[in-house]
Amino acid sequence: MLVNMSQLLAVAKENKFAVGAFNVADSNFLRVVVEAAEENNAPAIIAVHPTELDFVKDEFFQYVLSRIKNSHVPFVLHMDHGDNLASIMRAIHCGFSSVMIDGSLLSFEENIQTTKEVVDVCRLLDVSVEGELGTIGNTGTTIEGGVSKVIYTEPADAREFIERTGVDTLAIAIGTAHGIYPKDITPELKIDVLEEIERLVDIPLVLHGGSSNPDKEIARAVAIGIQKVNISSDYKNAFYKKCREILATTELWDPNAIYPECIAEAKKVVTYKMDLFNSIGKAELYADVKPWRGQWA
Repeated sequence: MLVNMSQLLAVAKENKFAVGAFNVADSNFLRVVVEAAEENNAPAIIAVHPTELDFVKDEFFQYVLSRIKNSHVPFVLHMDHGDNLASIMRAIHCGFSSVMIDGSLLSFEENIQTTKEVVDVCRLLDVSVEGELGTIGNTGTTIEGGVSKVIYTEPADAREFIERTGVDTLAIAIGTAHGIYPKDITPELKIDVLEEIERLVDIPLVLHGGSSNPDKEIARAVAIGIQKVNISSDYKNAFYKKCREILATTELWDPNAIYPECIAEAKKVVTYKMDLFNSIGKAELYADVKPWRGQWA
């Protein structure tokens, strides 16, 4: 079942769990996420970065939509880190039910202006909008980028940003980074910042850069008030680690001989994350939620 982000995370917020947003860059990764969600009866978000959309091309999403609309578990098809209105509209024309506009590197006022422009358009189409305030770090191991120094989200700014833009969800910066951290670095989340933001706002909160953070910190963040956690590097790394192992030890060349084990390894990571987010078995909570019917759905 296809729903938008507001529908998906309203249930998560009420029932105190988070939903994983897993970046998908081809049909193998779509299989990983969809099959793991179905096997665990867990809601999931299929996230697509603009560079991933460029790679798979618009027509790919006819297959994606057909697959998830006919599933018994709820899915959101979400544009991750949309960088301008043009990339947002491309995603909407492809059938995405949710978009993110990333104005985090702009000034506060410019971020508000850019985000509100997207919200005003998406309101007419019933497409959910995620904004971002503060910056996400960069470990240097991902295409999603980030900055060398994290700018933490100011709680009072978060409240004003939401009031002035009307966003449905907000990605906040509390110390995470895109990619997998080097072995000599242990990330530490500023839980006190999250607690203050959660106290001041009432919309679902998002944690970007969720890969390779300590489980106990992620679990605590979910318990406090994170409803969406972005995962990309962790499960892609598991897929390609197995792929490299197979290619280094065999002469196989057929995808149907190489990829099944890779898919299985990646599904283990996705299932582990779903358990960490407390979303396993939660698909049944969406029995009364109606499928999303956007203009291009």
